[in-house]
Amino acid sequence: MKIGIDIDGVILDYQRVLNTYGDLYDFIELKKDGIVSKNELYLRKKYNWTDEERMNFVNKYFLKLSKQTHLIPGAKDVINMLKNEKNELIIISARGGMIEEMKDVAINKFEKEGLSFDKYYWKQEDKLDVAKKEKIDVMIDDSYDVCKKLSSNGIKTIYFREKNMKKLEENENLKEVSNWGEIYRYIKVMSL
Repeated sequence: MKIGIDIDGVILDYQRVLNTYGDLYDFIELKKDGIVSKNELYLRKKYNWTDEERMNFVNKYFLKLSKQTHLIPGAKDVINMLKNEKNELIIISARGGMIEEMKDVAINKFEKEGLSFDKYYWKQEDKLDVAKKEKIDVMIDDSYDVCKKLSSNGIKTIYFREKNMKKLEENENLKEVSNWGEIYRYIKVMSL
């Protein structure tokens, strides 16, 4: 089975770290209550920051936070089980698009943790093209927009959703999960 996997919010707990420091930056440094929508994944939609404020945050925190982010519990074990079961694991991530070095941080973390993948697609804002090109059987992502787009285009999609993120209605192409145990269970049932 070909499995596409996003990095941030799926393998690395980057989104939780980013949200924490985004709130601190907004409240302490900007002295605002700039949250527009708590259940948004992207900074540009979550806060009413100016472009300058957002880019200051990106430049000050993105790489620093990326280096201190840990694996999501269960990710390493399940990824290794899927790999040992001869699944093809393909990273499809937007990482490296804003700050190139973030890609290297992820690669170094994966090497340190003993994680390997068959292919890497970096800087992917629109993951549908890659998913189609690679004939992905299932994609794991934490973005509402990405999951909605993939599933509505016939790609089986696992929406790794934190409790405060927007909900998507499950259907034949979309399954919502909150941990790697659920991901493994769903993939195994799919392959029967």
